[in-house]
Amino acid sequence: MDQDHRHRDAAVAKAARRLIPFLGLCYVVNFLDRVNVGFAALHMNEDLGFSPAVYGFGAGIFFVGYILFEIPSNLALQYFGARIWLARIMISWGIVACAMALVTGETSFYVLRLLLGIAEAGFFPGVILYLTYWFPAAERARIVALFMAAVPLATVVGGPVSGALLEMHGFLGLAGWHWLFIVEGLPAIVLGLVALAFLDDKPEQAAWLTTDERKSLADTLAAEAKTTREVGYADLGASLTRPRVLALGLLYFLIVIGLYGIGFWMPQVIASFGLAPLEVGFLTAIPYLFAAIAMVVWGRRSDRLSERRWHIALPLLLAASAFAWSAYAGPLLPTMIALTLATLGFYAALGPFWSLPTALLTGTGAAAGLALINSMGNTAGFAGPYIVGVLREATGNFSAALLFLAAALALGGLMALCFREPQATDRTNP
Repeated sequence: MDQDHRHRDAAVAKAARRLIPFLGLCYVVNFLDRVNVGFAALHMNEDLGFSPAVYGFGAGIFFVGYILFEIPSNLALQYFGARIWLARIMISWGIVACAMALVTGETSFYVLRLLLGIAEAGFFPGVILYLTYWFPAAERARIVALFMAAVPLATVVGGPVSGALLEMHGFLGLAGWHWLFIVEGLPAIVLGLVALAFLDDKPEQAAWLTTDERKSLADTLAAEAKTTREVGYADLGASLTRPRVLALGLLYFLIVIGLYGIGFWMPQVIASFGLAPLEVGFLTAIPYLFAAIAMVVWGRRSDRLSERRWHIALPLLLAASAFAWSAYAGPLLPTMIALTLATLGFYAALGPFWSLPTALLTGTGAAAGLALINSMGNTAGFAGPYIVGVLREATGNFSAALLFLAAALALGGLMALCFREPQATDRTNP
């Protein structure tokens, strides 16, 4: 290994140690503030008289504001810099997350969930874009998997914490779900302020890298960006209209149906066995703990083999099979095994998935295209929970809803196998 490679590898290692734990912590808080309504619903729905359809609509309307502001937010991040813009996002969503404790009925529930989506818009695709400023393409499935492992870890930590906060019912005259929203919303504000001092926009600005490390990493990333412009899309128009970008958005839509369909409803599936909120919290953590481990292991394997399609398809097909099984699993133990396999499957696919668009998009095209893919995917964040709620209300159980999630993920697995990855021989950019 020559000197330049050693400097680059040292820079990548330092960047991973510095950035991934902090960004992962931010994403833990981000995801928790987005889905903790699933735990709040265990008491909030009864207190406020929400039907399953009302709750499902309110859980999903978050994504209307999120989707509308996703692309503008990512373009703003490219203009203002990641440090300032990510901090702005965190502080604003933390304020709205705390304000969820003020919900008094359907209208305020819908309005605050919509505002939370607007406040959070751009955080996830902004971080994915930010990671392309620091990590070469060959490292990205592993790096994205490490970052996104924060999502299942958020539930490992958040499940028991949310269950415990619900047990604070009556303390200082507040309901348990009031405490849940307030306590879990405050960390986002604190982390946003920390981000202003902690983050650097690009390697060239990082005082914690040596001069040689900064130069080597910046040169590698610049060369990769040039290659991506040749085989992919760098301008705004192409990144928003080309078939391969839209296909990735549709594939992500199918993955997210499973992710949020179960994320918003798993506590209620488990609670249907007659368990207390704290017991539900601990049991909900189990599938996500296994999912976090699987994400990192599978992402590393994808990078090592330089293979993406099968590393997306196989876990999605596993998840589909497990969801179908869970619809008829019966007792609590087989249901938990099935839900664990399903959760492990669709989370394991995420690291390899996000390595595809980052190899296809660069520059302004990356800012807009990553946001578009995430926006298309997150329309499922609205549709998935709502359809699950409607099916639950219509049938009186979760079987039909779980079969719906299974079908979406099976289609996603088949679609991944059909996707054509960018090649060095591409010149027409279809």
